[in-house]
Amino acid sequence: MTTPRARTKISARDPSATKAKILDAATREFALRGYDGARVDAVVKRARCNINLVYHYFGNKEKLFIAVMERAYSIVRSHHKDMELSGADPEEAMRQLIVSTFRMFVNSPETIGLLVSENIHRARHIKNSPLIVSMYDALLDFIRETLDRGVASGVFRAGVDPTELFISINAEGYFYLSNRYTLSVILHQDLMTPVRLRQREQFIIDVIMGFLRP
Repeated sequence: MTTPRARTKISARDPSATKAKILDAATREFALRGYDGARVDAVVKRARCNINLVYHYFGNKEKLFIAVMERAYSIVRSHHKDMELSGADPEEAMRQLIVSTFRMFVNSPETIGLLVSENIHRARHIKNSPLIVSMYDALLDFIRETLDRGVASGVFRAGVDPTELFISINAEGYFYLSNRYTLSVILHQDLMTPVRLRQREQFIIDVIMGFLRP
């Protein structure tokens, strides 16, 4: 039988893998129960590690949550693919940004739970992360540059605010998915079927791209 001390030594041999396993477990715990309801001992149980390792790598519950949020935001940003799209046709670049944003929320449901929890706390935790605070500057620059290129080529109208557009692209998908259970009840339909998700994705594309036309 492996003792807790032995498990600690085994886990400590691969710090990166251990930290990733703890972050996976913490993501599920915080997404399910929110910051207030989450418990470090539940994270330990999910990760099947010694509790000392959690405090060794992350310090305390708040720092663990910030690490979870940093990884979540990094995953979100990787889905935007703005660096890959920076030289693409402006209409195609904007369309791909809309699609990737919506699909990111579909494929990462934990992200919605984490964002709901952090908004309840008025972003108290992510304010302490320089990484998150500056993470979206490049994306907003990309949106601004894509809009400018679209205006110059005559496919987008002038005067669209990049920040407002960013909020709208996220809001169109986020509200649908964060309220999927209540909406499914009051609208008498399952909003999460593959067909329904494709319909919603296309609707968002039509709404945003239609708004951008001259």
